[in-house]
Amino acid sequence: MTKYLRAPLEVEAEVYEPGKGLEDGFELFSKVVTNGHVVTEGLIQFKNAEGNLVCPFVRNRRGYTFIREGDYIIREGDEKHVCGADKFHKRFQRKE
Repeated sequence: MTKYLRAPLEVEAEVYEPGKGLEDGFELFSKVVTNGHVVTEGLIQFKNAEGNLVCPFVRNRRGYTFIREGDYIIREGDEKHVCGADKFHKRFQRKE
């Protein structure tokens, strides 16, 4: 198999914090668990105005990505991605 290097790409990124508007929406935690497509360990959860547990997510061409503790939200043009802190610093370097 041929090996490739990831091309240099300038992006904006920051660690997710509630209240900054970095997410695209919220899904009921009960629905996340019921759908069974997401490992729920480490997912950020908090109560909405109705008292329901919800999980924040970003939406892109791959679908919904639920945000975990310590995840970075990456803006690449008009699209957002989520990257775990364990991988972020291996993939991205701060631009001086």
